[in-house]
Amino acid sequence: MNKNQKIIITGGAGFLGSHLVKCFIQEGYNKNNIFIPRTKDFDLRHENDIKRMFEQFPAEVVIHLAANVGGIGYNQKFPGSLFYDNLKMGTELIEQARKNNVKKFVSIGTVCAYPKHTKVPFKEKDLWKGYPEETNAPYGLAKKMQLVQAQAYRQQYGFNAIFLLPVNLYGPGDNFNPKSSHVIPALIRKVYLAKKNNKNSITVWGTGKASREFLYVKNAAEGIFLAAKKYNKSKPVNLGSHMEITIKELINLIADLMNYKGKINWDTSKPDGQPRRCLDTSRAEKEFGFKAKTDFEKGLKETIGWYVERENKNL
Repeated sequence: MNKNQKIIITGGAGFLGSHLVKCFIQEGYNKNNIFIPRTKDFDLRHENDIKRMFEQFPAEVVIHLAANVGGIGYNQKFPGSLFYDNLKMGTELIEQARKNNVKKFVSIGTVCAYPKHTKVPFKEKDLWKGYPEETNAPYGLAKKMQLVQAQAYRQQYGFNAIFLLPVNLYGPGDNFNPKSSHVIPALIRKVYLAKKNNKNSITVWGTGKASREFLYVKNAAEGIFLAAKKYNKSKPVNLGSHMEITIKELINLIADLMNYKGKINWDTSKPDGQPRRCLDTSRAEKEFGFKAKTDFEKGLKETIGWYVERENKNL
């Protein structure tokens, strides 16, 4: 990559994408050479829209962040849409990128692609050793097919596509919509509303025993940027912080940081999702020098602060 190349960043106006765009600009890339397709103009599930996008902006690099994505409840409600939308976007984009002589394609996968009972920490070589956790399998498998396509196109066409596997992201600007948010924004919102409405208890899905790993959004953007610049191999690469926290520990930490003293109840009729998540991040460090820098509690405080300030302004 060089700083004068034309770059398409799908999802570039979103939570992760906006940070990635800033990362490129801060590193001296020309913002006029970065194109962010918007859904109202280009439906990336449709071949003709993607063809038109490349006609209007003949990019040399594509970074595919756009996705239909949400938390456990959203995955349970819309498994078909999640499978179809993400599979179509990835497949059509990679094919049209190849036909338009794109020099590099960066595909963003998901930790949900890993088998349900993967040995911790998750190593990239274990990606095919079982079926994903059922509640997010349609989403995880649709994204995983981008890895299959990337490797097949590299073999047949010499197409330079790479595949990254980020864990759950969090940070200021996250999606706090209760219908589609992931666990950290969902819990922050739940505690905020309990405090606001003077409720002496909250209810959290599952048993609290499941564990998760979280990556601060700015760190994720840095990892993608470094991979786009430096990594050109077929093997998938984990992007994470190499930490692990149970959902019970997480809600207790959020309650402490938000000074909430109420009781935490568990709705065990709701699913836990994947039992554990924690990545081996050694390949990312070895191949392109990425290591997450933000302390989890510090990042969590910033996320809470951003959300509370925004909500208080709307009162």
